Amino acid sequence: MECMTIRFFSGSGINKNKAMVEHLQRYGVINSKRVAQVMESVDRALFVPHGSPPYVDSPMPIGYNATISAPHMHATCLELLQENLQPGMHALDVGSGTGYLTACFALMVGPQGCAIGIEHIPELAASSIKNVEKSAAASLLKEGSLKLHVGGLGWLLSKSLLGACAPITIGILMEKRNDSTLSYDHQLPITKMNDPLSGMENELAYGRLGWPECAPYDAIHVGAAAPEIPQPLIDQLKPGGRMVIPVGNIFQDLKVVDKNLDGSISIRSETSVRYVPLTSRDAQLHNS
Repeated sequence: MECMTIRFFSGSGINKNKAMVEHLQRYGVINSKRVAQVMESVDRALFVPHGSPPYVDSPMPIGYNATISAPHMHATCLELLQENLQPGMHALDVGSGTGYLTACFALMVGPQGCAIGIEHIPELAASSIKNVEKSAAASLLKEGSLKLHVGGLGWLLSKSLLGACAPITIGILMEKRNDSTLSYDHQLPITKMNDPLSGMENELAYGRLGWPECAPYDAIHVGAAAPEIPQPLIDQLKPGGRMVIPVGNIFQDLKVVDKNLDGSISIRSETSVRYVPLTSRDAQLHNS
């Protein structure tokens, strides 16, 4: 569920992660040392499909009608959020896809912080764990300050069936082809349920409901375009916090949403972008 946008530079001759970061610095996309350091630490090659050129500045298909964002978009979002990704802070990555940006968030907020990634395609969520396990953020995943979830279903069920806002933890869930067995990673609790939940499935966390486990968040990133800014995400933003979210349908802008200390909201447009839509799992899988 990550973005597609116009290339900032081709980067076609780049074959090393450090060289990719230096190229982004040269073009003025990366200006802070912290962003440069974290992007050097998290090797993008671990998060793109085998055979794809990992350091070219272009979004890459990752299956299931999803992409991993171009390096300059990852850098742009990290630059916009860096002040809200200080050690000990809480960050939410909606539409976490391959887990790349969630891993960056986790390294920036450190072991005393909390970085949550939510992804509504179970297969992508499962593969993102394997990606992170090979990366510089592996220890944070093991220790629990970095968590990757199948998007928000637990909150939906607890809110709808139990009348509470506390999430039910659902582990990384992978149905076999015969629909008779489940496999999971990291021994997280699994709750098996049928996919269509009558009309409720339209409210399923395609990210619009966020993830209240570590709320309120200092930083929220949304990796797919919403027609408007979802109110639950604003509600989960901490006073002094910032959200970066693409908004629009055909014409989209990357919006920077700041929650002021008095609770008021300030919104500005950073740049024009082209992202895949924030949509339901079924709609995404059937979109040709």
